Amino acid sequence: MTTSTRGAGKAPAVLVLEDGRIFRGRAYGAVGATFGEAVFSTGMTGYQETLTDPSYHRQVVVMTAPHVGNTGVNDEDMESKKIWVSGYVVRDPARVPSNWRSTRTLDEELAAQGVVGVSGIDTRALTRHLRERGAMRVGIFSGDAIQDDAALLARVQEAPEMTGADLSAEVATTEAYVVPAIGEKKFTVAAVDLGIKGMTPHRMAERGIEVHVLPATATVEDVYAVNPDGVFFSNGPGDPSTADHPVSVMQGVLERDTPLFGICFGNQILGRALGFGTFKLKYGHRGINQPVQDRTTGKVEVTAHNHGFAVDAPLDKVSDTPYGRAEVSHVCLNDNVVEGLQLLDKPAFSVQYHPEAAAGPHDAAYLFDRFVKLMEGQRA
Repeated sequence: MTTSTRGAGKAPAVLVLEDGRIFRGRAYGAVGATFGEAVFSTGMTGYQETLTDPSYHRQVVVMTAPHVGNTGVNDEDMESKKIWVSGYVVRDPARVPSNWRSTRTLDEELAAQGVVGVSGIDTRALTRHLRERGAMRVGIFSGDAIQDDAALLARVQEAPEMTGADLSAEVATTEAYVVPAIGEKKFTVAAVDLGIKGMTPHRMAERGIEVHVLPATATVEDVYAVNPDGVFFSNGPGDPSTADHPVSVMQGVLERDTPLFGICFGNQILGRALGFGTFKLKYGHRGINQPVQDRTTGKVEVTAHNHGFAVDAPLDKVSDTPYGRAEVSHVCLNDNVVEGLQLLDKPAFSVQYHPEAAAGPHDAAYLFDRFVKLMEGQRA
């Protein structure tokens, strides 16, 4: 929920956490009031991709890198049609962008899209606080929206929590569309949009895949109406425990033995479809420098993450599920959180992170090739 007016200037701003901690700084972007879940991102670059990632819907992103905005904003690096974050928190915003691709400043873009932010606060102290206390509700208030501290805290504590939030339909496309294959068409994939990033169907198109992007409300019949060689479930915001409809659709895909690939929210959907539970992480994984091990090869990858929930699956054994044997294929080396699942008796796998690498390292690009091999194997 955001109310704002344009023109940040140098207006005072206040950040209020639901536990009563307060930080004071200056307005950045739009002036007004906004609420969301306070989370921190450890990426030193790629802020435009972060801001336009639908998975950040209803979250206030704290940047741990102190200097933000130095590459400005352009029209090529958008991952969706708009900025999705509820608010933005930086320590030292760039005064002047310095990049040949820049067409406007980050401050101007935030203001133009009505995104309320705050600058000039101790983001290191804020990040340490969130690591100790966990992600929590937060409000940013600037200009005329500032009241006495007690009133601001009351407004934050009235805001909705992320636990139990069903948000995919709020960010997904409402109409199906097609991303054509680049070069020779080899396969057709039905992609269920739960908050998809633009680079994801592009990575598939680069491999000769025609991608039919379907709304989050798509049924099993809608999926198979495009005669897919494979089915993809995207990233997205919210609590996976509320995603009963996507889980049901995925189970329908598993029953038909169609090659299946999921990322991020799609990984949690696969976990639930197999009978595993999900849980909320204390402060989540966000950034483009998270170490993950592919347990099928032993390779360690530096990966891009944005998730506050995870799958509760055993790391030390193969599990029996209604769709055959399943195992944890990837694990985060920081905290042993499940970062990938694969079925051993059906052509289905998923990862919790973002292999499309926008923005982020390209270590995990092979996962799209793995999806292609599953479709090749099924066709053979």
